[in-house]
Amino acid sequence: MKTSIRFFAGLFLFLSASQGFARQVPAPQQSLSVESIFASDRFATDTFFPTWETEGSSFIRNIPSPTIEGAVDLVAVDPKTNQETVLIPATQLLPPGRDKPLTIAHHQWSADRNLALIFTNTRKVWRRHTRGDYWLMNRTANTLRQIGSDRPSASLMFAKLSPDGKKVGYVSEGDVYVEDVLTADVKKITAKRTPDIINGTSDWVYEEEFDLRDGFRWSPDSQKILFWEFDTSEVGEFTLINNTDSLYPTVKKFKHTKPGQANSAVRLGVVNLNEGTTQWLEVPGDPRENYIPRARWTGDDQVMVQQLNRDQNQNSVRLADTTTGETRELFKDTDAAWVEACDDDIEVNDGKQFVWISERDGWRHIYLVDAMTGEMKRVTSGQFDAFELVRVTGDSVYFIASPDKPTDRYLYRSPLTGGESIRVTPDSFPGTNSYDISPDGTVAFHTYSSFGQPPITDLVELPAHTLVRQIISNDNARQAVNALIPVESMFLRVNVGDGALLDAWLIKPANFDPFRKYPLIVHVYGEPVGTTVTNAWGGNNYLWHRMLAEQGYAVCSIDNRGTNVPRGRDFRKIIYEKIGILPASDQASAVKGIVSHFPWLDASRVGVWGWSGGGSMTLNAMFKYPDLYHTGVSIAPVPDMRYYDSIYQERYMNTPAKNPDGYRNGSPIHFAKHLKGNLLIVHGTGDDNCHYQTIELLINELVKQDRQFSMMAYPNRSHSINEGENTSVHLRKLMTNYFLDHLPAGPR
Repeated sequence: MKTSIRFFAGLFLFLSASQGFARQVPAPQQSLSVESIFASDRFATDTFFPTWETEGSSFIRNIPSPTIEGAVDLVAVDPKTNQETVLIPATQLLPPGRDKPLTIAHHQWSADRNLALIFTNTRKVWRRHTRGDYWLMNRTANTLRQIGSDRPSASLMFAKLSPDGKKVGYVSEGDVYVEDVLTADVKKITAKRTPDIINGTSDWVYEEEFDLRDGFRWSPDSQKILFWEFDTSEVGEFTLINNTDSLYPTVKKFKHTKPGQANSAVRLGVVNLNEGTTQWLEVPGDPRENYIPRARWTGDDQVMVQQLNRDQNQNSVRLADTTTGETRELFKDTDAAWVEACDDDIEVNDGKQFVWISERDGWRHIYLVDAMTGEMKRVTSGQFDAFELVRVTGDSVYFIASPDKPTDRYLYRSPLTGGESIRVTPDSFPGTNSYDISPDGTVAFHTYSSFGQPPITDLVELPAHTLVRQIISNDNARQAVNALIPVESMFLRVNVGDGALLDAWLIKPANFDPFRKYPLIVHVYGEPVGTTVTNAWGGNNYLWHRMLAEQGYAVCSIDNRGTNVPRGRDFRKIIYEKIGILPASDQASAVKGIVSHFPWLDASRVGVWGWSGGGSMTLNAMFKYPDLYHTGVSIAPVPDMRYYDSIYQERYMNTPAKNPDGYRNGSPIHFAKHLKGNLLIVHGTGDDNCHYQTIELLINELVKQDRQFSMMAYPNRSHSINEGENTSVHLRKLMTNYFLDHLPAGPR
């Protein structure tokens, strides 16, 4: 089948990332190095994440203290006037007997803004800092005391004030506690039946794949607490071995469900704080064969529950009476492939309706659901995706979409009652635009960037998108980028047959000569949760790719079918039961098309690299298309999908029992015997996500098939391989040198 290339709008080159540099570069031009990217702040960019007040447009942020060096004041800011009101100065954040104020990782407030709950002394639990200490500041009484002071240090998780401001709930060591604000009396409101029980937070796979960490919710009247209970007794135990931190190895064990194996049994309980009783909600079905990824209060005695079946192709939305535990199905969202848990079920019209996101008509659209009947009314319509809900305010809904350019992102607004969707982002901001909109919808922090250009954040008034003032310019980073040796880049579309057009970007080598031939390095991801082809600042990855271009490589990336881009349900879900199969084929067809279209690309020097799912795709590329790809760097891959986790892998591939051919044909380990080129495998031995175990399986297979390869194991590093002094620099030098040594750079 013939493969061809076409450009957006005839010739859609991103000259802002290419010729624009050539016009603006001062002499002398500066070159990139691994150290300048990964061990300096030369290209560092600032970000801005305000904590909005519950209502209106004011926000709270940390401001450097004028009186205590290195400390911060908590300050309320009027965004339109920029007037600041100090709520808690650093001097009031000095715990008794200490000479340094609390550091502030996060803060939350009572409705009257008298009480502030400060999260500090944090610890990472897998991906995020969700464990630490909490301190309660009473502004009226000018008192500061530690919450849960009788619990082990840095053991509290997800502490939050009750709506009436009279109690604080928190999780410690797998149970939920409630502490009285005035008396400091503490009650443990859950109890583990066995050591395998987790209350108020989640097991590993729910946290990783459903992003469920905080596992308890206050009722609106502050009289009850809803909580998740996980029974992990039937779940297999995984072991990580730490050989480096002590004379003898230590182990870390945690429950982890692999595809087709037993999940935790999960149920929801509601504790009546006045009576001390627990009512379990009657959610139907085997609790090990269904999931409860979301639940929220919809009244003092009612909870809305989202229940996914194990196949994850239906989401049953149920209403639960917390006094009796009885539930009824309100509506059900289904798909022949998979459905997602909905995080955008926002109440509107005084709770009579709520917002919902669904792909039921073939596009990701916003719906209104009747809270009593479950009747759905579509808010947005048309053949485009309302890709991300940003804010529901008044009679409008704001969302991110890009009907014409899937590589871009823009803000749109639609009437909540339905009607025409209007683009809010002006044409003068081509690229990727994100918004943090105030609760009243009057102002927003607008961050925008484009390929090769660092982000800028402005404060704008909505809906007119009128500039109030610039918040972050990142001028230093922009100047540093603009001073680099110029390279040209472009966005293009590749026809891979079957009517499929794939988006891609391509960076040309520095000092490009169209009459000579250059090697090509392909950056790949290719799985359903991500994308690599966006018209946005790419940070250190972009800079490293640009450094490769300075070395004499062309670099490209392609979004195959199945990636999470705004191109409709069918484009995204065609990958169902075909991970590692269809993406690898799409990628190979696109690379062939690009190489054949540009005569200055050297078909005998094609490399590929990727991380995580991209690491697996790199293995599939090297093993399945050994005559196309000549050198590969695979970082933290999963060579055999049967060894990943149940929720992710089954969502997109079904179970191994139901889709054995898909698991086999999509897992690169079964094609290792075809390896011809140069392969470097990199993995952290402490990776709790993509386990080092699978690398040892692949090593055995490569040895069995007498295939030579290179390998680097980073002791005790996690999936990000960034722990430890100099690790990131070492890794990127390893990758760079491997390509330089095995895929010669420069023109021929």
